[in-house]
Amino acid sequence: MRLALPTIVVMRILLTNDDAIHAPGLAAIYHELARDHQVDVVAPDSPKSGGSHAVTIRHPVIWRTVQTAGGFKGVSVEGSPADCVKLAMNSLLPQPPELVVSGINSGLNTGIHVLYSGTVAGAMEGAILGCPAISVSLQLQPEMDYTRAARIASDVIRQILMTKPEGRQVFNMNIPTFRPGWPRGVRVAPQSTRPTMDKIEKRVDPNGREYYWLSGDFVEWDDASDTDIHIVRDGYVCVTPLQFNMTDTARMNSLASHSWTLTE
Repeated sequence: MRLALPTIVVMRILLTNDDAIHAPGLAAIYHELARDHQVDVVAPDSPKSGGSHAVTIRHPVIWRTVQTAGGFKGVSVEGSPADCVKLAMNSLLPQPPELVVSGINSGLNTGIHVLYSGTVAGAMEGAILGCPAISVSLQLQPEMDYTRAARIASDVIRQILMTKPEGRQVFNMNIPTFRPGWPRGVRVAPQSTRPTMDKIEKRVDPNGREYYWLSGDFVEWDDASDTDIHIVRDGYVCVTPLQFNMTDTARMNSLASHSWTLTE
């Protein structure tokens, strides 16, 4: 059921992702947001999952306008999500966006995966450039219902906008798998900082060459029960405010009081 919310103010939204411009999650959120807003799509030409906040500095960034598989036009960029946002906000768009949305990603971006995520990086780049931004991810499941996820994401985005977020603020949204009665609601929770339990599997290709396949899942012991990982696994949509200032303020104050010397 759609939430009854106040009249929508039409906004100019920049939409990107890391699953590539023809991804079904991007199409779903585009069509949902485009009901009420002007949406410009600038997204990678190929999947960039796990690419984090990479930017292209050693070769040209090529772009072209394409008709997407989702039935709308967008700009396809031979680069990362961060490249897409940089190019859009600094060159391609006739007017700066009022909001950057990155997603819908195929798979959660919770916990320490936030640091690896190209989806989150797209939102972060928008915030770095002065615009409020929201990343959206959907938990992997046998049948990915992106249309329903887009409706949920749109409702939550509207409610985030009702809080009047300032430029340079980032919100990471994760939507749980669709079971009966799920999602159970929306909760705000901190990012888990527990490491993943990496699994590195050694394999041999048909030519006898050895290679490695990296996978893994989260380590949950000693993890607080109110983190984003647990909130999503309990069936709630989780919203986590993020920041790109990585300064450890407490440690900085401690170091500032140290008497520094040079022995040279």
